[in-house]
Amino acid sequence: MDPMIVAGAIACLGLSAAGSAFGTGFAASSAVGAWKKCYAANKPAPFILLGLVGAPITQTLYGMILMFIMLGKDKAAGAGLACVLLGIFAGLGIGLSALFQGRAAAAACDAQAETGQGLTNYFGALGIVETVAIFTMVFTIIALGKVG
Repeated sequence: MDPMIVAGAIACLGLSAAGSAFGTGFAASSAVGAWKKCYAANKPAPFILLGLVGAPITQTLYGMILMFIMLGKDKAAGAGLACVLLGIFAGLGIGLSALFQGRAAAAACDAQAETGQGLTNYFGALGIVETVAIFTMVFTIIALGKVG
């Protein structure tokens, strides 16, 4: 197998996963702080915040899907450079989507715990940020179809 294809595939997964790690980390920190405020005020701590915390994890799956498609390009002549470039830029786009989704989820955790209202709106906003990652994955799959 061409090492460039492997490098592109791993770059895509790694950058996507790094974004998910940052995003879930930001959201989890906010959720813990929101729960602490609830406990301090003798209010029930909303379990639904875990849904907000987990939102950025799906971008890792998008990176994994692209990784497997890239690894399937091992028979395509000259696919190495294309996979490296697509892997880096797709991984970056997907990872940044996860990072900023996590930042939005952090704000949503705080707002949901404080007010108990607006959850549907918060998930809607997170879905819009998620769409960037989905578009990136789909357009990269289309580009990979032209490789080889």
